Amino acid sequence: MGDSGGSVVSVDVERISFGGKEHHIQTNHGSVSVAIYGDHDKPALITYPDIALNHMSCFQGLLFCPEAASLLLHNFCIYHISPPGHELGAALILSSTPVASVDDLADQIADVLDFFGLDSVMCLGVTAGAYILTLFATKYRERVLGLILVSPLCKAPSWSEWFYNKVMSNLLYYYGMCNVVKDILLQRYFGKGVRGGSTEPESDIVQACRSFLDQRQCMNVWRFIQTINERKDLTENLKQLQCRTLIFVGENSQFHAEAVHMTAKLDRRYIALVEVQACGSVVTEEQPHAMLIPMEYFLMGYGLYRPSQINCSPRSPLNPFCISPGAPLS
Repeated sequence: MGDSGGSVVSVDVERISFGGKEHHIQTNHGSVSVAIYGDHDKPALITYPDIALNHMSCFQGLLFCPEAASLLLHNFCIYHISPPGHELGAALILSSTPVASVDDLADQIADVLDFFGLDSVMCLGVTAGAYILTLFATKYRERVLGLILVSPLCKAPSWSEWFYNKVMSNLLYYYGMCNVVKDILLQRYFGKGVRGGSTEPESDIVQACRSFLDQRQCMNVWRFIQTINERKDLTENLKQLQCRTLIFVGENSQFHAEAVHMTAKLDRRYIALVEVQACGSVVTEEQPHAMLIPMEYFLMGYGLYRPSQINCSPRSPLNPFCISPGAPLS
C-alpha cells in the first residue's frame, strides 16, 4: 500500500470557469491544479488527461455529450486533475524544479484526495493519464472503487514510442510547440478520418485541439513527456487490482495492442474491453457518444443511473459491495 507521506499544506482558488472551480494545491510532490465540477456531497470521479492536454481539451467532448454529461454529473462530483503545468493559463515551471516521476504523480493524487477529504473514488484517465491512475490504483488499492481507462498505457515505452517521445522532447526544448510537435501529438490522439489530409480539411475537434496546444507551456509539456518516457512496466501489479475496470480503445489507436495486453492481464471477472471503430486514442473527444452505453452498464453495478432512470441523486460514497465479487462484467 502506498503512503502519500505527510499533509497537504495549502490551496489557492484561482478562477471559476465553465461552471467549475479551479484550485491550485501545494502537495508533498509539487503544485497541482484541480478543477471541480458538481455537488461536493456526491461520490468523486477523478480524471487525468494525456500528454499536453487538460480537462478542457481531453474531456470536454464527453461532458458536452448531453447523455454522458447527465450520467456523470448526476452521479458524481468531478475532480479534473491536470499534469503539472498543464492547466489553462499555467505558468512556466521553474527549471530548478525536479522533473516528477510517475510515482510522484500517483502520490500527488493521494495528496489531492487527502486535501478534499475523499476516501475512495472512481477514476477516468486517457492514455498517459490512464497509466498514472492505474499506478495510483496499484499503490492505493483501497482508495479506488473503479477504473475507466481510455487507450491506456501499462507497459514501459516501446522502442517506437520512446523514439517519438525523444523527438518531441528535443523539438519542444529547442523550438517550442512547433507544427511538427503538434502533428505528432495529433497523430497520437486522433484517427486519420478526423485528422484530414491533402484533400480533406481537419475536423473541428482537431482544429480545436491544435489551438489548445498553442496555449501550452512547451517546457511543462516537455517535463510530462520526460516523466512518461521513464515509466515502469505495471504488468505484474495488474493482478492485484480487485476493482472493476472498463477499458475503451480506438480501433486505430497507436496503443491498441497495449490496451489488449492490459485486458488480458487483469482479472477477467472485473474487466471489460470496448473497441471503438474508426477512432484514435482520445475516444473522449473523437467519439464520446460511443462511451455512453458501456459506461451506463458499468455504473449500474454501483447502483448509479441516469436521472431519467432514477429520481434520487447519490449523496453517499459508492459502495463496492453492491457488486457480487465473483460476477463477471456484462
